[in-house]
Amino acid sequence: EDVSGEAECVIHICGAVAVPGVYRLPAGSRVVDAVEAAGGLAEDAAERGVNQAAPISDGMQIVIPTLEEAEQGIFSPDGVMEENGSGKDGLVDINTADEAELMTLPGIGQTRADAIVAYRQQNGKFQSIEDIMKVDGIKEGSFAKLKDRICVRQ
Repeated sequence: EDVSGEAECVIHICGAVAVPGVYRLPAGSRVVDAVEAAGGLAEDAAERGVNQAAPISDGMQIVIPTLEEAEQGIFSPDGVMEENGSGKDGLVDINTADEAELMTLPGIGQTRADAIVAYRQQNGKFQSIEDIMKVDGIKEGSFAKLKDRICVRQ
C-alpha cells in the first residue's frame, strides 16, 4: 500500500507493444492507458486478444499477445499467459520467460536476465528452480529473494 496517499499503479506491460516495460500510471487507469504508455501496440499485436477497457491494478502484468500467439491459443482473453511465462499463480517460469519478464524478479536486471536466457540456450531447460544458481551472478542470496517468485513447469 502506498501510505503517502499517492494514487498510482505500477504495472508491467510486455508482449506486442512498442516499448515493453514497467510503468507508473494514475489509479483508475485502464489497459488502453498502459498500451499508450508503452508506445502503442506493435504491428503484429492481436488487438482482440486483450480487453483494453479493463481496469488495471497495482503490480499487474499486462501481456499483449501477437497474432501468432493468439492463433496458437497461448493466451487467454484476459491477457494472462497460460502455456508459458507467468501463469495465474503469478510465478515466472524461468524456462520460458523472456528478458523483460525475468527483469520483473527481485535482483534481476538486464545482465542477469541475459545470462539466464544464454544459460538456457547453452544448457537446455532448468530441471528445478535451484538450477538458476548455476547461472553466473546468481548465488544463494539472490536465489533466496527469487525462490518464491519462480517456477519450472514441465
